Amino acid sequence: MVHQGLKRRFGAPLLALLALMVLAGCLRPTPGTLPAISDTPPPAPREFRAAWVATVANIDWPSSSKLSTEAQKAEARALVQRARELGLNTLILQVRPAADALYASALEPWSEVLTGTQGKPPEPFYDPLSFWIEEAHRAGLELHAWFNPYRARHSTGRSPLAPSHLASQHPELVRTYGDQLWLDPAEPAAAEHVLAVILDVVRRYEVDGVHFDDYFYPYPVKDAAGLKVDFPDESPWQGYLARGGTLARADWRREQVDRFVERVYREVHRVKPQVRVGVSPFGLGRPDRRPPGVAGFSQYDELYAHAERWLEQGWLDYFVPQLYWRTEAPEQPFGPLLDGWRAQNPMGRPVWPGLFTSRLGAAEPWPVSEITGQIQLTRLRPGNPGHAHFSMVALKKDYGGIAGPLAELYDGPALVPAAAWLPGAVPAAPTVRLRRASATAPTLRVEGTQSQSNLLLAVWARYGRSWRFFTLPGGVGELPASFQGSPLDRAFASSVSRTGLESPPSLVTDARN
Repeated sequence: MVHQGLKRRFGAPLLALLALMVLAGCLRPTPGTLPAISDTPPPAPREFRAAWVATVANIDWPSSSKLSTEAQKAEARALVQRARELGLNTLILQVRPAADALYASALEPWSEVLTGTQGKPPEPFYDPLSFWIEEAHRAGLELHAWFNPYRARHSTGRSPLAPSHLASQHPELVRTYGDQLWLDPAEPAAAEHVLAVILDVVRRYEVDGVHFDDYFYPYPVKDAAGLKVDFPDESPWQGYLARGGTLARADWRREQVDRFVERVYREVHRVKPQVRVGVSPFGLGRPDRRPPGVAGFSQYDELYAHAERWLEQGWLDYFVPQLYWRTEAPEQPFGPLLDGWRAQNPMGRPVWPGLFTSRLGAAEPWPVSEITGQIQLTRLRPGNPGHAHFSMVALKKDYGGIAGPLAELYDGPALVPAAAWLPGAVPAAPTVRLRRASATAPTLRVEGTQSQSNLLLAVWARYGRSWRFFTLPGGVGELPASFQGSPLDRAFASSVSRTGLESPPSLVTDARN
């Protein structure tokens, strides 16, 4: 994830955006409240609302490698609760920042971000990934496991490499590049190892998604003279030529990444078809496919990432380009970049931009209206909107006072848009009853029957002339007995599957009296 050292030019305030919103009728009712025009509820609001939880260098969690197990758990609970309160529905947790693990693994050592020492488990012992999944699902949030496939040691690493680390076990697969270590994508054994790590997590943990960011080949490093240092993959390159290979070196590198992305997509769905695969590439595509006037770094030429091809081939279930520029940045304008990516999507996969929300806390911060305006822009596009915030620390620490405007913009929960192309049956409609929690309680207890414990219950409740939308994890929860002075007089509930498919609504049985 690109989060440091971004040197970009930023645009003017959002006057043009606001004018566009007015003309387009964007100032419509917010997702959680709609006029009650009938006795049946409207469709459930759908919007991908995610935040990355970066663990490398202790960016988001844990805040320090010196925290106790209980302190780590408390921080995780607080982040999940914050996400739920704001109206997010997905957390993207970095579980493998540098060929290490934030979970119990027989394939790779424990990450040093947990204890300060690579290979040392938390004490008292717990499995962080299992804990995060349990807490996220209890709050009705999806948890996607974020992997950095080829980075083997980050520049912030301080403890010695563990004996079980791949760089210790198989140094022939690892390259030193700048102040970091990288697995060589062109070494078949390296790619096999990474795939085995990912599938191990998919098999053993109830993750809702597998996620990659922009790090496949590393960002270019320059020498003391300011010249680019080429990635040191001479050995596999010469082997390729000796076997009769004819591709240019840059195309050959891109082929390694393409083959890996396609294989991960196929194998993850073979193991668990309902697990989504998402990719978050750098926000600028191939120079010859960019919108007019767009300029800047080329991931196609420098990272050997042919992201357009992954989108065109459908080797992903959602695509989150990192659009980390202001709306009116002269050479990287947010709207045209988003439209440019959406135009290269023949398979109809969701394209949800990554937002640089942490920029609200920079030395020269953006205004909050930059982020909220970009969210409004995504809602102007057809289809199910969505976005992801980089990163959770900005929401935890309320950079720029973003929490209030964001909660108002979301106005309650929304379902993750369904991945209708993945296998899975529409769940059965639930049987749900409503009863009074107590004689004086301001809430009403909702109890549903679910055939699968991981299903989410979606509830529309009518108060006077307004429908309000709620999500209840596990089919049990509470609804306000009244809203803005009007009592709850009618409610419908539906079950939601792991891939976002929704059952027909059923009328909630009122057993309050």
